[in-house]
Amino acid sequence: MAGEVCTLSVYKENVMANKQILMQRMIRLYKEETGIKEVDMKEVAKFALAKGWKPPKPISIEDRLAQEFTQAAREEIRYDNKTRKPYRANHAVEYKQGHFFWVDIDEAPRSHMHKSLIARREQMVGDGYQLTLDANHWNSINQKEKPIIIPMDFTEDIEERTASEDDKNKKIS
Repeated sequence: MAGEVCTLSVYKENVMANKQILMQRMIRLYKEETGIKEVDMKEVAKFALAKGWKPPKPISIEDRLAQEFTQAAREEIRYDNKTRKPYRANHAVEYKQGHFFWVDIDEAPRSHMHKSLIARREQMVGDGYQLTLDANHWNSINQKEKPIIIPMDFTEDIEERTASEDDKNKKIS
């Protein structure tokens, strides 16, 4: 039984990967046929539909509403009573691959917050890694241009923003 679930999971991943490849090819075709290099994805969607691309199934009302609640939860900001610094009120915790529940930071047990914060840190690392690869590639194919250097140590940036927030809070007091 477990093998069947694994096989189904691998099948779904392969279908999604193949769909992504086809979509990437459609983007290239759009660029080739239109000559446009700065791509608006709504225009690509219109182009693809005109070429016979099967439109996605509409999402259910519940799924759409859940997306809106997720966005609202993600954007809720509160202010610390002592420091007056902003913090995100709600945090996603993955409980099964691709499935999340949300917790309020002021009510969440340490285990949930730890898992959520580590996941966000991993996203940052992944973004930083890909950003480095992208910059290195651009620099390697544009050697006559000044290289784009993207620092990955955020310590100073975070300290500057923290100090800026401190200054704002002093002015408000």
